[in-house]
Amino acid sequence: MSAAGPSQSARPLGGKRRAAPPRGDTLHAAWPRIGLGCATLGTPPPGLSDRDAEAVIATAIDRGIRFFDVAPLYGGGLAESRLGRMLRGLPRDDYVLCTKTGVTRPFGEGAIPPGGTQRRENDVWDYSAAATRASVQRSLERLGVERLDVVHLHDAENHLDACLEAHAALAALRREGCVGAIGIGSNQAPPVATLLDRARFETFLLAGCYTLLTQSGAALLDRAHALGIRVVAGGVFNSGVLAAWPPPSPSFDYLPAPADVLERTWRIADICARHGVPLGAAALQFVLAHPAIATVLIGPRSIAELDQNLAALSCDIPAALWVELADAGCLPAGSVHPGATANPEDVHAH
Repeated sequence: MSAAGPSQSARPLGGKRRAAPPRGDTLHAAWPRIGLGCATLGTPPPGLSDRDAEAVIATAIDRGIRFFDVAPLYGGGLAESRLGRMLRGLPRDDYVLCTKTGVTRPFGEGAIPPGGTQRRENDVWDYSAAATRASVQRSLERLGVERLDVVHLHDAENHLDACLEAHAALAALRREGCVGAIGIGSNQAPPVATLLDRARFETFLLAGCYTLLTQSGAALLDRAHALGIRVVAGGVFNSGVLAAWPPPSPSFDYLPAPADVLERTWRIADICARHGVPLGAAALQFVLAHPAIATVLIGPRSIAELDQNLAALSCDIPAALWVELADAGCLPAGSVHPGATANPEDVHAH
């Protein structure tokens, strides 16, 4: 396999014959509630070997996960290649596959500087029609598939005008049968809201904006729910501070957690501890409770983390925990949570 991971099953875009449409139409069928986010699984060696990354994916498939989110940015396509190899034994109609377009980096390269989330060296931003078509083609080849269920405009925050050209290109690819839903991927709510005003989207991926610590994306979720737009939630542990407490090096949104975040997390963690509930379980189940959210992504770096995340789903959380969090001011008034009795159609009085 070459660096791009070409597959014999992928055909060039723009051909006369259209790829077969998704059976059951993934635009309308229910999506799995839990998905595997593959950002960390694109970490190149020596940080993460192909073998270890692919073991996490294979175990996720064995555990029943059937929603996968990846991007050309993750390892410059390395995550797509690793995921594609693990999906080859799985019938294509059995899972939902999401990738992204708009930004990438050289194949097999991590963020420079390591852990950087903004102003990264060697990243290439291009939302032009030609770049979008080429990006989708390369993703199809690396993943070894003929169609993508979702393609998100990746990190659209500072490229809103350019994203409209990419959107038009994705709409053309959808007519050709190799792209399903068109979405937006962002770590911020306002750019998503702006793009929803300017073009038609079926979904978006919002990371780190609706969690047990911060609900800055709550109004956007309400809007999506009213419009029937499916939301994929990422970053539910705010890059680590909510995963377990206390963490050795607490981070919040990929930076060292500031004092006010640590103080709020301590308060939440103390209440969880009094009820015998792991902090990570409360964080995950809180996000799952919102009716606008179709799928919640977990992003394990190891099989142990994967199993810890999945165990959190079945953790029995007493309603009293949510009441105490609300009474302590750790949750906004009217928040939707697993113990709430509000009508799901009437969410968030913000």
